[in-house]
Amino acid sequence: MRSLISALEERLDTPTAKGLAQAVSRAIRDGELGAGDQLPPIRRLAEELMISPTTVSSAWQLLARSGTIRSDGRRGTTVAPTGRGGGERYSRALRHDSEVTIDLSTGVPDPALLPGLAAVLARLPGRSTPTSYLDDPVLAQLRDVLAWDWPYAAEDVVVVDGAMDALDLISRTLLRPGDTVLVESPGFPPMLDLLEDRGVEMVGVPLTETGLDLEAVESALARRPAAVFLQPRGQNPTGVSLTPTRARRLAALLKDHDVIVVEDDSSGPISSSAPISLGAWIPEQVLHIRSYSKSHGPDLRLAAVSGPDSLLSPVRHARALGQGWSSRLLQHVLAALLEDPEAVREVARARAEYARRRELVVGRLRELGIDVPGTDGLNIWVPVRDESAAVLRLASQGIAVTPGSPFAVESRPGSEGHVRVTTGLVREGHAELADRIADAARAGAWTAQQR
Repeated sequence: MRSLISALEERLDTPTAKGLAQAVSRAIRDGELGAGDQLPPIRRLAEELMISPTTVSSAWQLLARSGTIRSDGRRGTTVAPTGRGGGERYSRALRHDSEVTIDLSTGVPDPALLPGLAAVLARLPGRSTPTSYLDDPVLAQLRDVLAWDWPYAAEDVVVVDGAMDALDLISRTLLRPGDTVLVESPGFPPMLDLLEDRGVEMVGVPLTETGLDLEAVESALARRPAAVFLQPRGQNPTGVSLTPTRARRLAALLKDHDVIVVEDDSSGPISSSAPISLGAWIPEQVLHIRSYSKSHGPDLRLAAVSGPDSLLSPVRHARALGQGWSSRLLQHVLAALLEDPEAVREVARARAEYARRRELVVGRLRELGIDVPGTDGLNIWVPVRDESAAVLRLASQGIAVTPGSPFAVESRPGSEGHVRVTTGLVREGHAELADRIADAARAGAWTAQQR
C-alpha cells in the first residue's frame, strides 16, 4: 500500500480533487494500478498526501463517474476492469437467446394505450418555444399542472429527461463513492447498474405486500446510509405499492436520520394506486420523481422531480453545466396532455385496462396455485421452481419473459427463482398465457429441455 501511495504522490501535480483523479488515471496508464487493485482508505491517503479527506472523496467521485473505480464491498474501493461497460443487469434482462413471437420481457407500455397527440399538437400556439436560453427551465404552465395532483406540497420542481435522467443527476450530485445506499430487493436493473457505477455500496431491503420491510430498514439504518431508493407504487418488478400506513411508519423511522429518500414513481398516471410520497411527512428529506413516459409516451422523455432547495440546487447546477433544460416544446405538449379532457380520459382508460390485464393473468395463476405479489403496474413477479428452465420453456413456445436474476441486488445461492412478465402488453388470451406461465413455473431443467 505504501508503494502505491508513493506512486500517486509522484504523479500528483496539484493537491486538488481533479489533480488526484488525474494521478490515479496516470498510475493506471503506467501500469502501477490494475483492474481489481485496492485503493488506499480515504483517511490514510489524505494523511499521507497532506490533503483533506474531502478532496480525496471528491476525487473518488470523479473517478467513479467515469467508471475508473468502483466500490467492491468489503474490499473497499478498487480499480474497475478496463473496457468495463455499464448496464450489465439491464443487458441481461433484455437478452433473448431465441426468436420470440410474444415479447413480454420489456416492461414497456402498450402503444395502443397511449393518448393521441394530433389534437393537442394542432392546438399548440404558433410560437410555443422561447427565443432565449435564459428563460425559466420549467414551463410555468406545466409547473402549475403538476402541482394539482402532486402527492404533497412540494417546495419546488425540476423537469428532466425521464426518470433515469433524474436518478443519474441525483446519484451524481448527492452521493459519493463508498456511501451506503438502501435499495428495494428485488430492484430495477438500470437503477442498480447506475448506483453500482457510482461506486456506492447497495444494501438490499426486502419487500412486503405494503412496501419496504420496516424491520429490515431499521436494522440497516445502523450502517448510516446516505440514501434510500424506493418505488412508491407499482414497484418494478413486483407490482407492490406503498400503503399510507406503511409510508407514515417509514417516514417516522427515517425522520431522525441524515438520509435522503429518493422516490421513483415510474408508472405515474397509469398506476391504479393513489399518488403517495414520504414528502407528506418528511419533505426536507425527500426527492420525488414522477415519470410520464409510460402514461403519455416514452419519446416525450419527461419526468418531474420535487424536493427542498437544499437537495434540488445541486441537481439544477448539474443540469446548467450540461443540457441546461428539457425541451420546452415537449413541456408544452405534456402540459396540454395533462389538461386536455380527452387525453385525461384516454389515460384513465389505459390505467383501467392495464389493471384488468394484470388481474386476468394473476387471477388465473391464483386458481392454479401460484400466488403473485403486488397489485399494480405493468409487470408481475412470478415465483418459479427453476428460473432458467422457466425462461427456456416459455421461449420454446415463442414467449419471452425476463429472468429474475438481473433484479437481484446481490447473488444468493439457493434463493427462490422468479420471472418478470409484462402483462401490460397482453391484449388477449390471458388465461392461456397464465396456463403456460404456470407450466413453466413448475418446470425443472430436464422437463424444459423436453419441450
